[in-house]
Amino acid sequence: MVVKRGLPIQDSIVVFVNKTNWILFCFVNICGFIFMPLDFGLGVLFGGLIVTINFFFLAKTLKKAFSPPYILKHNVVIMKYYIRFVISGVIIFLLIAGDVVSPIGLIVGLSVVVVSIFCVTLREVKKLIFKEAV
Repeated sequence: MVVKRGLPIQDSIVVFVNKTNWILFCFVNICGFIFMPLDFGLGVLFGGLIVTINFFFLAKTLKKAFSPPYILKHNVVIMKYYIRFVISGVIIFLLIAGDVVSPIGLIVGLSVVVVSIFCVTLREVKKLIFKEAV
């Protein structure tokens, strides 16, 4: 297993995604409130919080699921996933139905993790390309 700065490669990727999530979340959130209407900014805020917190708890659940001696059964992992999914769905429904947020802003906020994972993928591909070029 490849180790980087004392962390296995999988842990360093998760740490990088978490850091990138918060950096992108802050950047997009600030831009949303400065350049767009309030409901759009609120959509970005709530969407970003929902997806970033969900990703954090998913990573925590999966790490616990595969780390001895507390290996969780797959049913527990799936149940936790669906509980988070339902809670997120209810929150999103209430935000949109209550006309609190702009749906487009919410989608932008919910896209923060996707962009973070894309950045990690580009970083890892770049490492592979330059490693093979040497």
